[in-house]
Amino acid sequence: MFIQRILLLFVLFVLISQPTSHATVHIINGKIQAADGTPTSADLKTLETTGSKTTYSDFPHGYSISFPQHMIVDVSLSAVRTVFADDKTQIEVYYDNLAHSDASANDYIHYGRQFLNNTRDHHILLEKTFLRNGLEVHLLKWSRRPLSSLAIDRRYYATAEIVKNNREVYTIFIKSTEPISNEMELIDSFRIIKQTGTAGIYLPSKQAKTSFNPETVKFFATYFAESSPLRWGIFHPNAPDALHHLEAIEQKLDYQFPFVVRYQPLGDEVPFVALSRAYLDRRYVELTLQTYYYDKDNASVMYDILDGKYDDYFRQYAKDLRAFSHPVLFRLNNEMNGDWCWYSSFHTAKDTEIYKAVWRYIHLLFEQEGVDNVLWVWNPHDRSFPNFSWNHYLVYYPGDDVVDIVGMTGYNTGNYFSGETWREFQEIYAPLYLEYTNIFNKPLMITEFGANSFGGDKTAWLKQMFQEIKKFERIKVAIWWSGIDRDSEGRAARIYRLDENDSVIGAFREGLKNYREK
Repeated sequence: MFIQRILLLFVLFVLISQPTSHATVHIINGKIQAADGTPTSADLKTLETTGSKTTYSDFPHGYSISFPQHMIVDVSLSAVRTVFADDKTQIEVYYDNLAHSDASANDYIHYGRQFLNNTRDHHILLEKTFLRNGLEVHLLKWSRRPLSSLAIDRRYYATAEIVKNNREVYTIFIKSTEPISNEMELIDSFRIIKQTGTAGIYLPSKQAKTSFNPETVKFFATYFAESSPLRWGIFHPNAPDALHHLEAIEQKLDYQFPFVVRYQPLGDEVPFVALSRAYLDRRYVELTLQTYYYDKDNASVMYDILDGKYDDYFRQYAKDLRAFSHPVLFRLNNEMNGDWCWYSSFHTAKDTEIYKAVWRYIHLLFEQEGVDNVLWVWNPHDRSFPNFSWNHYLVYYPGDDVVDIVGMTGYNTGNYFSGETWREFQEIYAPLYLEYTNIFNKPLMITEFGANSFGGDKTAWLKQMFQEIKKFERIKVAIWWSGIDRDSEGRAARIYRLDENDSVIGAFREGLKNYREK
């Protein structure tokens, strides 16, 4: 059983078919067009074919590389990467400028190989460092175990990190169904060219294909239509399994939250009682399933899912959700671009295709079981950890056809921990909202957020937040994470609690008065 891996999920690609020798194709801002009058600020790529090879020049990122001319070229994520692919091999090229981080080129290289500590699933084939065309190259080749559900299983890998200087690194990332032998041809063809222009994102918009029952159709139209107003939700540690603590807070706020959050690890059953309790109390649940165990070795879990070892679990989970029948916001594997998540590509060969395959695999199982009351919420973190292009949140996007709602998560973590800083709501969400609204034609929600008490005035932060969030009309639900993160000694480090003190409660009560049901 499987998920068919589509080589290129998006329409914006270039297909070179039987090219004429020395023919030059210009791709400007994601489209093939004549180069006449191209402004220097444009996102310009060129393709020049000679014989069996095509030379691709990426001017915003300042490089050129030659690849087999029959391959498809995908520039839909131009700002992040370019992809060359056929039915066996996918070549991804990334550019990282580390000037605004604490990382060096050496850090970049070292950090990206730590998945190899999982020797059960990964096997090093070659690792060496050498000079080529005056540049230092770190070459790593490895394989992983085969996965039975992948019709196209690119389990042989090679990365060539080409160091321009201590802060700038190019990566050629090869994934193939067969042992890789052409890495040196690609490395030898790589050249640095003058950088001009700015790269963009050119993802086309498609409708999701999720089936909904009548009640869920009505739910979607009520809460996530273009004209729907903003609603609020909350994570409270006891809810929705028990509601009396939350209800005591709501009395102080004079507001009932229509959305609550429930987290689950792999192996837990659908919390039918909690879902029912919430529904009877006129609430909907953002059910967050994270496909790893909280207290076990998780290094192989994502691979095990794609090997079918959890099929019975997911099928039963799907059946139980279908039996509940009422709408559920199903948030699968959130914050995947954070290395603290076992489903991050940081743990799976740096290969974000694994995350996307798992998403689509589970989505297919749900579809086969007739689940029609689930809305699929895809939710990266606003900051990628590590903040490298191969871990960019967009390379985890599984596709418009299997996503109903795009979630946003950004916290004002305060400054308790070294390296963290106080961030105002506008500082976090204004650029995030602009980026998401330009890229996604999906309803947006803030799936969880909060502000710490260490580092600034939390009450003032909240007052400003309630003023600023009004500007973000496509955000339909905002969920406050009312909890505490603790340090290694058990001390409160990030205090996000909504009921922390009278001042915080007062700010929420005042801000929520415009959202009370009439």
